[in-house]
Amino acid sequence: MPNIIEINDLSLPELMPYTSCNEIQLKRWFEPEIGIFIAESPKVIRLALDAGYEPLSVLIERKYIEGQAKDIVERCKDVPIYTADSDILTNLTGFKLIQGVLCAMRRKELPMLESVCKNASRIAVLEDVMNQTNVGAIIRSAAALNIDAVLLTPACSDPLYRRSVRVSMGTVFRMPWTYFECDPPEYVDVLKIWDLKQ
Repeated sequence: MPNIIEINDLSLPELMPYTSCNEIQLKRWFEPEIGIFIAESPKVIRLALDAGYEPLSVLIERKYIEGQAKDIVERCKDVPIYTADSDILTNLTGFKLIQGVLCAMRRKELPMLESVCKNASRIAVLEDVMNQTNVGAIIRSAAALNIDAVLLTPACSDPLYRRSVRVSMGTVFRMPWTYFECDPPEYVDVLKIWDLKQ
């Protein structure tokens, strides 16, 4: 039975991931352990669940509980599912929910560069791309072009930021990706060394 909770108090601390935390704060939620991120829209949430990301709570517009997000409610029945009408959720989050559902999820440890590059013949490198929308769009395009992996320099925006995830349409959960541990131009040497190992 889903744990559906009607929102009567917008100041509940349990709602903080949706109300008063920026992306950096979410990323550091369990510091020193790995943090959380927010997935937006039913399609994106389904892809994240399929990829093994752990849901911590769901924020859903009431009409979608038995509608287009019914399967998500069932899959997340062991976590709190907070609900209200659209205007309350907009007031709570500060923006209009896309298709009426958000999900706070635990991040995974980033894979090592070696595991991401293993067996990859085509790799996209993002150098200092700081715009969240651009990061999501590039990863989505990389998936469409059958790129095997994506590597990001340290200054790049996080692919698990809400806007990046949404623009990628969830391909960030399917595309192998990780960060270089070095800044440009040193990463070129890392790739050369890796290429020589192949």
